[in-house]
Amino acid sequence: MWALRAAVRGGTWLSRAVRGCRPPRAALLPPPPHPERAVAALRGGLGCSDGREGRGRSPRADGRRSLADAEEEPEDAEEDEDEEELLRTDPLLPAGAQRVCLVHPEVKWGRGKPQGTRAEWQVAEARALVCTLDGWSVVDTMVVPTKTPDKKLIFGRGTLEQLTERIRGSPEITAVFLNVERLATPTKRDLEAAWHVPLFDRFTVVLHIFRCNARTKEARLQVALAELPLLRSHLKSNIAHLGGRGRSSCYTMGSGESFLQVQQRLLRDREAKIQKALERLRRKRRLLGQQRRRREFPVVSVVGYTNCGKTTLIKALTGDAAIQPRDQLFATLDITAHAGRLPSALTVLYVDTIGFLSQLPHSLVESFSATLQDVAHSDLIVHVRDMSHPETELQKASVLSALRGLGLPHTLLESMVEVHNKVDLVPGYTPAEPDVLAVSALLGLGLDELMARVEDAILRATGRRTLTLRVRLAGPQLSWLHQEATVQAVDVIPEAGTADVKVIISDSAYGRFRKLFPG
Repeated sequence: MWALRAAVRGGTWLSRAVRGCRPPRAALLPPPPHPERAVAALRGGLGCSDGREGRGRSPRADGRRSLADAEEEPEDAEEDEDEEELLRTDPLLPAGAQRVCLVHPEVKWGRGKPQGTRAEWQVAEARALVCTLDGWSVVDTMVVPTKTPDKKLIFGRGTLEQLTERIRGSPEITAVFLNVERLATPTKRDLEAAWHVPLFDRFTVVLHIFRCNARTKEARLQVALAELPLLRSHLKSNIAHLGGRGRSSCYTMGSGESFLQVQQRLLRDREAKIQKALERLRRKRRLLGQQRRRREFPVVSVVGYTNCGKTTLIKALTGDAAIQPRDQLFATLDITAHAGRLPSALTVLYVDTIGFLSQLPHSLVESFSATLQDVAHSDLIVHVRDMSHPETELQKASVLSALRGLGLPHTLLESMVEVHNKVDLVPGYTPAEPDVLAVSALLGLGLDELMARVEDAILRATGRRTLTLRVRLAGPQLSWLHQEATVQAVDVIPEAGTADVKVIISDSAYGRFRKLFPG
């Protein structure tokens, strides 16, 4: 049976493929004169332009085990094939090295003026985004004032002419990164025609970074979901550019729908399939979480602005040599858990989460909000801040705003531990707030105080307490306590055939102990 299948991209047009067969690779062509006869192939490959394109899911380079990895079990072959098909996409950015001109539109007054930040800080973050891409470098930076950020071409006529002259007169420039959240497709097309080089916005660059760093199937599906608004925008713009006008498009399929209507329907089908696949994975993750809670491992979620040092801190707290932090934005996209021991010998799970970013495209926030909902099931949140960053206060506000948007329990937000990281880069630094801890995850400074604070908060949040219980050496009590509680010390009394056992135990486990071993 024939079925329409497609992945829409700018300049890539939908057609038919035989279900169950792997279609040949298709060339990028304009809409055919008879679109109902076209046969399209879903483009192969997910990833980035550094050689990972088309390899599908790859093992974690840093040795960490993702919660989503742990839950993924063998599935029905057809179901698994459908999910892999949803992940085949075209590249978002050109392959190879690029010499980028960074253009930052500075709005000095009015509704579009950003609050609490400065142009040079925004430019620094934009530069970091570009430099995260393999082989990309910034060769020129322009901060360009504009009074018309909402107009089609963003800049006034005179400013645009000067900008065009400078870009076209610099042969070393091979691409332009315009530091705005999202460019309309007509704007992108007109500016590229004027500047004679490819043009990219924050959405495209961040989405590409996400795609490169996503390892688990869930993270890759979330990126595919976030990409759909971009596909819809390209679709409508390309149809209009070629003379079609929405429902009255001159291309008509056999079903009586216009070519645009068919592609819109296929995009809706694609979105529904991605949502269904994500829900399957989330059900498994919820089951995994239930099993983890039954084992009563306390969970500490480590959150913070991207590149604030969360992964480095978790490595320092757990001593896990397999964790390999990377000094780049969005190095962590998959929720990962790492076991660590507190001073009392209590085992906890530190959960590494996706980093936050100001002006993060809305569709990306929506796509990853379900993953961040895992934070709601934590016993404690540790908020890590980079105190060497000039915009650390604005970063804190962005993180707190995002956490509040998740609808987290009030008690969880109130008990949050704030950690000031990278203090080794700020000579003589002392926190102004009394409850804040200053650390250097890289140098190991302040970690003992942090672990003591985490332990105290975990014991209060989980209802655990320290008890000394007398048990018989010949019975099963001591073995049971080793399995269900945290044994701190055992003082054997040989003449009585008993032992005094100091344990950290939850109220529920203590209740089971008394029920199993009365007296």
